[in-house]
Amino acid sequence: MFADDYDHRRLNTLSWIRYAAALSDDPVLLLPVGSHEQHGPHLPMGCDAILADAMAVRLAEKLDGLVLPVLSYGYKSQARSGGGEHIPGTISLDGASLTLQVRDILRGIFYHGVRKIVVLNGHAENQWFLTEAIDLALREALPARPDLHLIRCEYWKYTPQSTLEAVFEGLSPRLNPHYVALLETSMMLALKPDLVDMSAMPSDRSGQFPPHDAYPQTGEGVPPSGVLSPVSGASAKKGRRLIRDTVAAMAAGLGEALNE
Repeated sequence: MFADDYDHRRLNTLSWIRYAAALSDDPVLLLPVGSHEQHGPHLPMGCDAILADAMAVRLAEKLDGLVLPVLSYGYKSQARSGGGEHIPGTISLDGASLTLQVRDILRGIFYHGVRKIVVLNGHAENQWFLTEAIDLALREALPARPDLHLIRCEYWKYTPQSTLEAVFEGLSPRLNPHYVALLETSMMLALKPDLVDMSAMPSDRSGQFPPHDAYPQTGEGVPPSGVLSPVSGASAKKGRRLIRDTVAAMAAGLGEALNE
């Protein structure tokens, strides 16, 4: 199932009466977080948010959970992992802004009695600011709510190694920014093929960066297209497998963790 037919899992499509009734079943709530960042000439800038949301609703289906509206802005794009802020259209939040926004959302969730929450991240640079938001929210809530159980995860960390090896045809390393373009392109071809411009697929070199990061960033080392790794070989078939296998692994791992 790859169409957008998960409205019954989306919190913003429910009335408050239906949500209040759902709370009696002790649901898992998922908060997908993405970014508005360039993804080369062939993918939309909302790619991270689209993928985080898609993974969240599929995971919610397996965990019988509900999904909050996706946060579509993330922490600042970095040259070696996202191309950088110099590329037009990349619009980012300061770390404190992202932290406080997520903290406030978690406060609201806690207030109505939810105890199991997954913050599902789709943008690598968000990781530590989401962690800070969780820490701040829990620091306030835990004395009165010892039953709270929060998880932050990046969906790609659950992609099975065997799946990566199949997608990269036996040549796959573990995930890192230099191999993400093929994966994201394949997943978008599976989910939103109308948003992928196949005629604009980049073919320039991979990003080349020193071991250090220098500031202010100028985009040095970033290919002209903004894409940091090869895209050739991307396909909807690979995307469907990536999504299916990753969601299955997340459902198994997170389902067990949330019920400990």
